[in-house]
Amino acid sequence: MKFTFALLLCAVLSSCSSDDDMEDLAGQTGDLVIKFDNGVGDQDFIFQTSYNKSNGESFKLETLKYIISNIRFKDDEGNVFMYPSEKNVFIVNEADGNNAGEIWVTLEDIDAANYTEVTFGIGIDQDRFALGADGQGDFLTEAENEGMLWSWATGFKFIRFDGTYSTSTVTDEGLNLHMGSVGTALDNYKETILSLPNTVLVRNEKTPEIHIKADILKAFESVTSVNFADGYDQVHVDAVETPVIAANVATMFSVHHVHND
Repeated sequence: MKFTFALLLCAVLSSCSSDDDMEDLAGQTGDLVIKFDNGVGDQDFIFQTSYNKSNGESFKLETLKYIISNIRFKDDEGNVFMYPSEKNVFIVNEADGNNAGEIWVTLEDIDAANYTEVTFGIGIDQDRFALGADGQGDFLTEAENEGMLWSWATGFKFIRFDGTYSTSTVTDEGLNLHMGSVGTALDNYKETILSLPNTVLVRNEKTPEIHIKADILKAFESVTSVNFADGYDQVHVDAVETPVIAANVATMFSVHHVHND
């Protein structure tokens, strides 16, 4: 009888403790950092370094930028927190990386929860584009200054890879991948969903960090392997080439690790 009572008491106390933990999170918010770390295969990315593709071509880049938007998180109960739309668009520019080659995106006032999944878009979705030039806020100017805009009518460059490529027959030919949507006529916006290797604990006294690796090689070799010599050295608004690159780019990202300290 005493043993049964002890078990019952333990269960009640455990339940109360869980309820208290849930109540403690109510109304709490915290910051969260996403660290984007660009690489090529298992190598670190370094400007003007030559990297090989499986088809014998090589490339080196002097510009590496892409647009990330619509970041949202799913918690362990299935609830989704979407970062506020007006702030939920960022240019990840390799030139802004720290000494470790990481580009930090700091998200403020995230609802406190135990998050298990992160989703984000690569580029600008049609709903945001439909807000018009005035509806882009400060981001329109930022994109223009960063060279991530063709013109308002044409739209944004979702990625910008500039450099050169070489094959067995040519050396240091121009390479420019400027994939994006073309107004409403061609939608190349993609999203990627990443499971987190361990739970991200957002609390008002913690700033967890999610370290995301981006494998640039997959932009050229993933869903479809492309040859620079076959026309993929200059990708801009072509209705055939840009969707191929968009599908590849959506596979570039993976979560390397998570810090909750």
